[in-house]
Order: sequence, then C-alpha cells, then structure tokens
Amino acid sequence: MTRTIVFYGIALFAATSVLQWLEYRYLLRHIPPAWILVVVALLFAGLGLWAGIALAPREREPGFKVNENALASLRISRREYSVLEQLALGLTNKQIAQKLNISPNTVKTHVAKLYEKLDASRRTEAVNKSRELRLIP
Repeated sequence: MTRTIVFYGIALFAATSVLQWLEYRYLLRHIPPAWILVVVALLFAGLGLWAGIALAPREREPGFKVNENALASLRISRREYSVLEQLALGLTNKQIAQKLNISPNTVKTHVAKLYEKLDASRRTEAVNKSRELRLIP
C-alpha cells in the first residue's frame, strides 16, 4: 500500500511539474484553455480512479482456497484467523474489536499470538507471510 501511495505522490508531482513547464512555454498560448482544462481533468480523474482501485480493500480471489494445512500446522484458531482477515484489511485494533464484538485487549492478545505463530514482528509482515502461506487472499 505504501508503494501505491508513494507512486501516487510522484505521479501528482510529475503532472504538476509538466503543467508548470508548459505554463512558461509559448506553446500554451496556442492551445485553447478549454482543451487544457479537459486534459488536466481527465488526467487527474484517471489518476484518482487508479489510486482508488489500488488502495481499496481486496475481495477474495475467485477460486481462492484457504490453506487449511498451514492453518492446522500453525495452530491458528478461527478467532485468530478472523482477526488476521481484519488485519489484512488494514483495520486498527479498536475497529477490529468493534467489528468482531470483542474487547480491544482481546484483539491485542490475538495479534500477539499471530505474530508469534507467523514469526512476525509487525502487522505488514504478518499479513505478507499469511499471503505467502495462502491463508488470506
């Protein structure tokens, strides 16, 4: 997700830099302002759509099957798995607790156990390892 945000920022910087460069060129005087506005609007609308699609939570892949063997070997409980799914969506502990109707301290406990079972030290690392093991899409 960070890579997408950084790319989005770079793309915005590049687009505004090009517009600044064109502003100082006499070529801009030969293009009707309405056309420039249309091109800029389409550029930023397309960039916004791309970022929205790239940053939106992912739905399960069609045909995605959870690796039950990995779940069993890691001894991940169903509740821990539901917490892991919410972690993959980028929710905070408080949001996960509200969604699963459990306390935030229980979420912290499940997250700590997931870190231990997945040999991870951060949320992103746990989610990435889970994806590699085909636990989550």
